Amino acid sequence: MNIPDDALQALLRPALAERAGLTRQRALYMALRDAIRGGTLKAHSLLPGSRVLAKTLAVSRNTVNAALEQLAIEGFVQRERQGTRVLMLASAPVVRNTPVISLAQRVRTLPQGVTRNSPALAFTPGLPAVNYFPTAIWRRLSERVWRDEGSALLGYGESGGERRLRAAIARHLALARGIHCDVEQIVITEGAQDALMLCVHLLCDPGNSAWVEEPGYNGAKSAFLAAGLQVKGIPVDEEGMTLAETITPPRIIYTSPSHQYPLGYVMSAARRLQLLEAATRTESWIIEDDYDSEFRYHGDPVPAMLGMIPNPPVVYLGTFSKTLFPSLRIGFMVMPPALANAAASVINSLLRGGHRSEQLALAHFIEDGHYARHLAAMRRLYRKRQAQLREALQNGLDLEHRVLGGEGGLHLTLSVTGMNDLNVVREARRFGLAPHALSRFYLQPSPVSSGLVLGYGNTSASLFPGGVRTLARLITQSRGG
Repeated sequence: MNIPDDALQALLRPALAERAGLTRQRALYMALRDAIRGGTLKAHSLLPGSRVLAKTLAVSRNTVNAALEQLAIEGFVQRERQGTRVLMLASAPVVRNTPVISLAQRVRTLPQGVTRNSPALAFTPGLPAVNYFPTAIWRRLSERVWRDEGSALLGYGESGGERRLRAAIARHLALARGIHCDVEQIVITEGAQDALMLCVHLLCDPGNSAWVEEPGYNGAKSAFLAAGLQVKGIPVDEEGMTLAETITPPRIIYTSPSHQYPLGYVMSAARRLQLLEAATRTESWIIEDDYDSEFRYHGDPVPAMLGMIPNPPVVYLGTFSKTLFPSLRIGFMVMPPALANAAASVINSLLRGGHRSEQLALAHFIEDGHYARHLAAMRRLYRKRQAQLREALQNGLDLEHRVLGGEGGLHLTLSVTGMNDLNVVREARRFGLAPHALSRFYLQPSPVSSGLVLGYGNTSASLFPGGVRTLARLITQSRGG
């Protein structure tokens, strides 16, 4: 069925006028496409030749041919010797109501994520003092990387990450954490969360069991639940994760022994050795998250579990999000030699080397001593801020409470019974404050699990007194006072 020229002109000229802001080729393509999808141009209709169509619409023949060629590529028309024929399309579904969205069961049970504001609000946990980061040095190193490497940076890198960065991390870990490893044992990841997911892929099958600290890091719970693992919360006391001798450990055990998040406890040597012995005996794996071990303000650094015994069943995780800045999104994992060797081909299948310029800039940052100097400066700053926040809490809270958090890290935890910490956190945002609710870190919250996790890394000490007074008022209101 041929379409008369006057009918086609009456159909397309208004449609072209509506799209006057587009190029003529794009406007004609969209007008014809919409007419075909809407049924105005019927299936099997034969459009005039490109010369006739160009004359009818007062456009160039090249414009018509380009529009028709795109429609043919997408399957709306077929170009033949006799002309261009409209093809039969399947009927578009008629959606009368908003479709029902059903997420997978395993993600419906994930802990609720927190809103990350930019710029960050006061008391946001887990954020370093990014305004103290030496951006001028970082910019100079980045320019150096691009000058030295050029277009070679645009290709894929090694699956495990840039070898130079892995070597720099190995040297740093030997000095700072007592971990002696080689480059092949280290894999660069996109932050600690990516490392957690990689651990699950390497070590677990759906249905395996996992232990997490209770309360503990929600990112670990999310990674395990999303992978279909059976997650069990193990209570934490002043010595760290508890472990009854009668309990058989699961496939993986997640712990942050150097500075437990969010309670701040340090796992005792006896508890660490007990956990290592149990995991070795039952062929379980320990995931040691050493997320902020660099910030310890009194005494020597706590040794990493990975370095406590020969060939431990431990995968060590670290991140630069806390020591440098979060948007860098570079973390790493260290595997025992046997696991690293067994996992090498799998890692090549799962990962694609990227972020090469950032990784090489970070390698230079570590090699040139900037990382060590920055850590030293931040320790001094955070030690002072923690002391100032403790003082503000002591002076500004006229209610029964406990301050937890240990002698390191970037946060303190305020434990207050009988409060609705979720409501307090919600109300605090109205005043530019963003603590986290302690109850959110429990798999099974209880009346005694309420409190606030207060980050001080990103918050000027001048905001502490006023912020604490505001929180005290909100807590009192929450308790019906």
